Amino acid sequence: MNNTPRKLWDFQGGLHLPGHKESSNQQAITQVSLPDKLILPLQQHIGQPAEPLVKVGDKVLKGEVIAQVHGFVSAPLAASSSGTVIAIEEHPIAHPSGMSAPCIIIETDGADRWRWRRERIIDYTQLDSGELRNHIRKMGVVGLGGAGFPTFIKMNPRSGNIHTLIINGIECEPFITCDDRLMRERSDEIITGITILRHALHPEKVIIGIEDNKTEAWQAIRDELEKQNITDIELIKIPTVYPAGGERQLIYILTGKEVPSQGLPVDIGVICHNVGTVAAIARAIIESEPLLSRIITVTGSGVQQPGNIEVLIGTPIQHLIEQCGGYSSEPNRLIIGGPMMGFAINTDQVPITKTSNCILVANEKDLPQKGAITECIRCGECAVCCPAGLLPQQLYWHVNARDFDKAQDYKLFDCIECGCCAYVCPSNIPLVQYYRYAKNEIWYQEQEYQKASNARNRFEFRAARLLRDKEERAAKLRKKKAAIKKDGDSNNKKDAIQAALERVKAKKEASNIKLDNIDNLSANQQKMIDAVDQRRQQKANEQQQTDLRTR
Repeated sequence: MNNTPRKLWDFQGGLHLPGHKESSNQQAITQVSLPDKLILPLQQHIGQPAEPLVKVGDKVLKGEVIAQVHGFVSAPLAASSSGTVIAIEEHPIAHPSGMSAPCIIIETDGADRWRWRRERIIDYTQLDSGELRNHIRKMGVVGLGGAGFPTFIKMNPRSGNIHTLIINGIECEPFITCDDRLMRERSDEIITGITILRHALHPEKVIIGIEDNKTEAWQAIRDELEKQNITDIELIKIPTVYPAGGERQLIYILTGKEVPSQGLPVDIGVICHNVGTVAAIARAIIESEPLLSRIITVTGSGVQQPGNIEVLIGTPIQHLIEQCGGYSSEPNRLIIGGPMMGFAINTDQVPITKTSNCILVANEKDLPQKGAITECIRCGECAVCCPAGLLPQQLYWHVNARDFDKAQDYKLFDCIECGCCAYVCPSNIPLVQYYRYAKNEIWYQEQEYQKASNARNRFEFRAARLLRDKEERAAKLRKKKAAIKKDGDSNNKKDAIQAALERVKAKKEASNIKLDNIDNLSANQQKMIDAVDQRRQQKANEQQQTDLRTR
């Protein structure tokens, strides 16, 4: 392990929040029992939803792909357990709006049978980057830190020049401890995943960042590095400040480099992965295991036995609550994620997805209700704590006035929705909700614009095609007419020649006509002709006798 001290940079803003982590980070990770039903949304990541490969009534095995990718930014979906597909239909999912989405619903058979063959990779160092990337894509691995970006895309950087790989073990959001327990208990998987990523990306530096309040996790990772005799990976303690676990904030803390506005870490030669994601990469490569489960923190005063459990993707939240002893009282709020960046849901019938990391069953003492919303008093506290360097107050005004262009001028999309501004707002304005609303509206408008643009392009293409077809038909017609005219001219010339030949022939025949004026002579005329011929013959005989005597 590299023990060279590394300079750390402080990002602007941030908050020191009460952690509330002790209620769930003291027990080891437990396995949740198999639920009767698995509800698997077709979209559990950023990008295009997957397309079902099964139909109602099909028998499926654990690890069998049941929905395939649709589009480049997409990830396949595998059955989390064996059973029968009983429905493919709209079902409520974990979403702030309470919306429903297409899901594949599997009735489990209790056997939890795997597909008949798993293609284990014995030595991943024999594979190149592309082969590793494709295998991880087939396994459906996405970022488990919350964004759900398909992992194989991050393994294919556009620039091809990645000098730093950062592993995010921060987990700065209050109440959430699943990554903490993962680092403590499965440090071997994390280090294996890091070595796979290092083999695929060939970065110059690998840095693991862990908050300084996670001493057990830090020690577990350190021990594993020493056990595997890895000395060229830096293990860095990060000051506990929320939101140090934000990708942009963590990169700045460790490198002093800022990810450009509207840009990605890869633009500055950095790739950042969550510890849960690298553990999933290790299982995908070494065990050829698709992403079928993840560790979830179930916590809050509203649940009997808070803790961390490994749960199959698609398990209804109600089943998790029951596994944790059930509700201790009627919860005030049921939140997916942490109290800062999470969102409330109104039912526990929604399923766990690949991006779910925490179920917070909150009572009044966990999250006291805020007072009534009042007018903004322009105190500026929101700008002071904003870790992205934005002006939340101005953003709020422009969004409230539906001036989305102006909001984008104020870098709306640089907002990481950490919730710091809303947390400190004395007027209790739910600022982040305004920003989420504005982003959704802008994305919706962009989609509508894109649809209109596509329709216009299709119309213009069709018009151009029809014009081209018309011109081609006209050209063919002109060519055909020219050919007919040419044939006509050619026939006339042939006719003229033939007529001339006929005339010559006729003239020639006319010159060979014998006189027929001696035909049909009368007897008297023939007698006269015979007499003339007799006299001519007699005279010729006399002339012959005379010639003989004179010799």
